[in-house]
Amino acid sequence: MKLALVQLNYHIGNFESNSKKIISHIDKAKERDVDLVVFSELAVCGYPPLDLLTRKEFVEASISTIETIASHCLGIAAVVGGPSLNPEVRGKQLHNSAWFLADGKVKDVIHKTLLPNYDVFDEYRYFQANQEFKIVNYKGRRIAITICEDLWDDQPSEADFARNNLYTLSPMQKLAALKPDFMVNIAASPFSYHQENVRKQVVCKKAADYHIPIAYVNQVGANTELIFDGGSMMVNSEGNITHKLTTFSESFLDIDIDRVDNVSSDQLSETNPIELIYNGLILGIRDYFQKSGLQKAVLGLSGGIDSAVTAVLAVKALGSDNVHGLLLPSQYSSGHSVSDAETLAKNLGIETHTVAIKDIYQSVEDAMKTVFGDRKPDVTEENIQARIRGLLLMAYSNKFGHILLNTSNKSEAAVGYGTLYGDMNGGLSVLGDVYKTDVFKLARFLNGEGEMIPENTIVKPPSAELRPDQKDSDSLPDYDVLDKVLFRYIELNRSPQSIIEEGFPEALVRKTVRLVNFNEYKRFQTPPILRVSGKAFGVGRRMPLVARYHL
Repeated sequence: MKLALVQLNYHIGNFESNSKKIISHIDKAKERDVDLVVFSELAVCGYPPLDLLTRKEFVEASISTIETIASHCLGIAAVVGGPSLNPEVRGKQLHNSAWFLADGKVKDVIHKTLLPNYDVFDEYRYFQANQEFKIVNYKGRRIAITICEDLWDDQPSEADFARNNLYTLSPMQKLAALKPDFMVNIAASPFSYHQENVRKQVVCKKAADYHIPIAYVNQVGANTELIFDGGSMMVNSEGNITHKLTTFSESFLDIDIDRVDNVSSDQLSETNPIELIYNGLILGIRDYFQKSGLQKAVLGLSGGIDSAVTAVLAVKALGSDNVHGLLLPSQYSSGHSVSDAETLAKNLGIETHTVAIKDIYQSVEDAMKTVFGDRKPDVTEENIQARIRGLLLMAYSNKFGHILLNTSNKSEAAVGYGTLYGDMNGGLSVLGDVYKTDVFKLARFLNGEGEMIPENTIVKPPSAELRPDQKDSDSLPDYDVLDKVLFRYIELNRSPQSIIEEGFPEALVRKTVRLVNFNEYKRFQTPPILRVSGKAFGVGRRMPLVARYHL
């Protein structure tokens, strides 16, 4: 039997585009004498469709599109992900399903069993869990079809069992008992810089544990903050990767299922995490603009490393003609900050304008004199400058239709080192899931083939330049230490006490945690953040704004 693994970039709700892609690849598979072509989870409607699934017309369009796709499956079969109706009176109205199409019609529908409701996932909100395990017979082969999470969990948790009372064995155990010849797993597995290697290890382990070849097909592309890297693969019954599709791009590969003994040389090879973050951010920016019908971006160029890295990534994703920079110097901006920003713009070939904010700032100060009286300057005056910059950047965005890119990094967002309606403005946050220490690594990576970011931008001490001789270190611990504490508290979800027990100073840990918790209200108002880690701010980390809890 000949399989085709098809890794595509889908657009949520764009049934015309999605079906056109799927049908064209079914036709391509026919030309290559493929028997079974496999597409990813919820491919027909795009992932994640969220509350569009609550709209009757959206579900009807999904099912109608699948039926249209089925009419093209003559002389070939296809597995296509999409929602299906739950005929039972009890439970949710929908299943997350794999549709098996052949002979010009829908031949079978297999439902997802394990519905993730952690991090960015909330599938229990929409779908009913599967209660029936079965094998699809096609051309004399017994095929087990699973959907994403079904492959990952060996055993349901006690909570899953109590909630559903559906099974005592995992989907893999149930299906393995039915003696399939091979398994298909269709997925919508989001990217993070460690996920590719974890994914390889899981798929390989399951194939070896159950002695079943597994064809794994993931989607590629970005939908708002979620980025999908693909990484589809064929794994033989010994747990060895025999074929692997490229990451971060659409790909098609046909495989003879009876000849999957040759082992790929990159079976469990690790990729540089910074390179993965780079590729993910490029894809995230590009798809956010293209899928939203946008073309041009603007950002503030301060001469600092965050804006510099964001500018390079934007140019890589959108092209230099589609990126514009505003230089907004104040009375506190150093000469080298302006020159560094100008050098960066020249290196990237992007157009810039310079708008000094000193006089605007002075007019705000004059206007507020009768209100502020003789109070001493403090962070208020710093925030006024940031908000003037935000005002001017949004004015440019409004006038010319450019989308403002936010340049704040994860370290700053975590501890609230940013100004609401100022430097936290934007339509998309590019570096909001990248710690400051990794921003420096990204800068070095971007300069690997020649200097784009001026060396002075990378080596000078970070500063917001909102008061004389200001440095980030005046208010924050060194980023090398701060980021390690933040990583443990946010990504690893460790308690302050456990972090202290690792040897970090108690005062530093307590202060850092307090800042993270206090500034939740700021992050609640930030633009969508491109997710590149296992725990990003946004939909995957939902915290109450008015809670008071002691740590």
